[in-house]
Amino acid sequence: MRKFIFGFVAGIAVLLLVAFCYVRFGFIDPRADKEVSLLESKIAMPSLDAAVDRRASEAKNPIQPTDANLTAGMKIYQTNCASCHGDIQRRRAPLADSLYPRAPQFLEDAPEMPESQNFYIIQHGVRMSGMPAWKQALSEQEIWQVTSFLSHMDNLSSQVSDAWKTAAGGSPNANPSPDANKMQMNDKKGMKMPM
Repeated sequence: MRKFIFGFVAGIAVLLLVAFCYVRFGFIDPRADKEVSLLESKIAMPSLDAAVDRRASEAKNPIQPTDANLTAGMKIYQTNCASCHGDIQRRRAPLADSLYPRAPQFLEDAPEMPESQNFYIIQHGVRMSGMPAWKQALSEQEIWQVTSFLSHMDNLSSQVSDAWKTAAGGSPNANPSPDANKMQMNDKKGMKMPM
C-alpha cells in the first residue's frame, strides 16, 4: 500500500512540475486574438466567480436608481466602458474580440451578479485581463452609479434610454436594432463581469 501511495504522490508531483514548466518556459500562446480555451471557460471563469463571491462585501448600494443617478452612471459607462462592453448603438463593442479573456458584452449577456460583486470588480479590476481597477480614477459614488446603471440597463426609462442613445452617438429617435429599446438580455450562466 505504501508503494501505491508513494507512486500516486510522485505522479501528482510530476504532473505539477510539467504544468509549471509548460507555463514558465513560454509554451502557452500569449496572443489575445485566439479562441478562448476550454480550460479557461470551464475552470478559470468559474474560479473567478468564486473568488469574487468570497471577497466582495455584502454592502448594499447606497445609490437610488433614479433617472439622475442612472444617467450619471450611463455617462461614466459610455465614457469608460462601452468600447469594451458595448452600448445601445453598438451591442457588440469595437474591442470585444480583441481582449483575452473576452470582455462580457452586457447588452447580449447582462451582469447578473449581486451589485456588491459588480462594485467589487469595478473597484478592484480583474488580474490578467483588460479590466482595470477603477478606484484610481472614479470615486466610490461614481462606481456605485455605474453599478446601478449595470443593474438596470435592461429596464431604463425612456428619458435615460434616449440620453444613452445620444451619448452613444445616435439620435434619441433612432432605433439601431429591432430590440434596442427593450434591450433583451440572454439568460446565460457563467461569469458576468462588469466593465
